[in-house]
Amino acid sequence: MSRLADARFRATTTFQRRINPLLRRLPLQTVLETTGRVSGQPRQTPVGGRRVGDSFWLVSEFGDRSQYVRNIRANPEVRVRIRGRWHTGTAHLLPDDDPVARLRALPRLNSTAVRALGTNLLTVRVDLTG
Repeated sequence: MSRLADARFRATTTFQRRINPLLRRLPLQTVLETTGRVSGQPRQTPVGGRRVGDSFWLVSEFGDRSQYVRNIRANPEVRVRIRGRWHTGTAHLLPDDDPVARLRALPRLNSTAVRALGTNLLTVRVDLTG
């Protein structure tokens, strides 16, 4: 990873550690809940994405470096809070999907931030079951 990409990663994750606890409390903020791969505890991350039918789509700006992606690799069973309602589902990491094209179909504000800050984009699909 380049020095610039590493600096963007560190700056973004430092900012997210401060703002995410506030965003999680907003009732209409979309939140992805994974199970911590080490602790086994629920881990909630505010995300931007869109529900399409029985799937929820999002793009991780740091791919495998994102903690929630690492948690999904260990246990793909997740929950997603969409418009204040929790849904259970199974997450799938899609490295062969075109994340830039995918971002065009997702909410514009979040997609712009992900493109601007991201260094290793990765598409994630959650198949909702409940």
